[in-house]
Amino acid sequence: MIRENWRIVLMVVLLVGSAAALFAPSGASADGNATTAAGPTNLQYGLELSGGTRVRAPLVGMTATGVPVSPTDENAVETNVSQRLDLSLSDVQVRPQLQTVEVFSQNVTREQVAEALRAEGYDVQASDVENRVTEPTRQTAVQVLNQKINKGGLTGGSATISRSATDDRAFILVEVPNANREEVLELISSRGQVEIVAGFPTENGTYRRVPLISQNDLASIGTATQPQRGPPYVPATLTQPAAQRFAEAMREFGFTSDRGIENCRWQADEENYGYCLFTVVDGEIVYASSMGSGLAEIINNGQFVADPGFRMTASSMEEARELQVNLRAGALPTNLAIQGQGTTYFLEPSLAQEFKTFSLVTGFIAVLAVALTVFIRYREPGVALPMILTAGAEVFLLLGFAASVGLALDLSHIAGFIAVIGTGVDDLIIIADEILQQGEVRTGKVFASRFRKAFWVIGAAAATTIIAMSPLAVLSLGDLQGFAIITIVGVLLGVLVTRPAYGNILRNLVLDE
Repeated sequence: MIRENWRIVLMVVLLVGSAAALFAPSGASADGNATTAAGPTNLQYGLELSGGTRVRAPLVGMTATGVPVSPTDENAVETNVSQRLDLSLSDVQVRPQLQTVEVFSQNVTREQVAEALRAEGYDVQASDVENRVTEPTRQTAVQVLNQKINKGGLTGGSATISRSATDDRAFILVEVPNANREEVLELISSRGQVEIVAGFPTENGTYRRVPLISQNDLASIGTATQPQRGPPYVPATLTQPAAQRFAEAMREFGFTSDRGIENCRWQADEENYGYCLFTVVDGEIVYASSMGSGLAEIINNGQFVADPGFRMTASSMEEARELQVNLRAGALPTNLAIQGQGTTYFLEPSLAQEFKTFSLVTGFIAVLAVALTVFIRYREPGVALPMILTAGAEVFLLLGFAASVGLALDLSHIAGFIAVIGTGVDDLIIIADEILQQGEVRTGKVFASRFRKAFWVIGAAAATTIIAMSPLAVLSLGDLQGFAIITIVGVLLGVLVTRPAYGNILRNLVLDE
């Protein structure tokens, strides 16, 4: 019995799995944070059904192509080009494997970039410099932004690469449900480059600033802390090379001597500030601290290198938390060009709730209309009811798929669900008509022959649909992509699971008569 009806058994098993995906308590997310269901189910909703903010913008930068920089010259070219263009070293990125040089600034022209590279001995013209960044830079930006969103308390958001439908331009698309525009822009608009910079006087009376520590020098990062006394800070542990370099610099620059200990006067005199350790975020000083006597002692006796614990201080707890997010997420390779080239979109949660309600009503009306049409056509509950239940099972399987993969449902996905209901029932009608309208079915062999004939028609239609929808599913075309994904998955579930299961059900009904 089970062998003959294994398709029905398969559908039931998948329905149980979908029920577990939809209603079972969710565990922890990949980053260790607990996930929460959006209501009584584990379904997640996108901006159009939950409200929130969407930001779409390109990355700031230009790329010179066809520049044959060898790996041994990479650092030298970055240093020299950044100095010629009066930029920070982090604003120039050389990629020898791609033969490209990227400049992350809006304050230089393509001709200036080409001229700087020609001064380094490379035959580069302004036409070789394009207003775009490379794919590795975009991938790094997406990774960092996702870290920022998840670690910044904006749960459920994501950053992806979106491409223009009319040309080869690429954008960064950031979507954060249940978040207002201001908090999203505040989180993603800065690069988040954190440095510890030593500022100290030289022998001729001028001041010198030397970057000592960046995110790459940190082995671990703690939680922002507000002590009973003193400013808030983020505890961190340096890597061994960074700890050795930091200790040597502190001794060389005089921070651990009597003249350097507890001798930072930045708050009182920014011109003659003494010996200060600056916490710098995106080039802006957020705090200046002195070398403490305790830290100086363990640097001098060598204990610091063995246990390189370090505190990055801030002027307020809010800045300390932002510092923690930037340290843990890493620095963006460049800024998002939100002003001028970018777009922002915000949807009120109350309006999104109305969309959700109307979507549910529309789906119910669609199911009711299809059910009524089927009953009018066949006027036999024994044929029509299994057809409606099978179509409903297909939608339930799709919902289970969405919950299991964490697909954030939007209006485009709802449109895909409604399309799947219509095409699914259409296929079931083809099966029923081919089997019931061709005369009486006396044997299983006759039934199998008619079912195969109907299934070939359904399979050909499914293949056509999948081929037509595949470009929309692969290309980043906004709402069309969500519609295409749901339609393709629905067609596959229908061809592989629900259509064969309905065939088994119909065979049992027909042959039992």
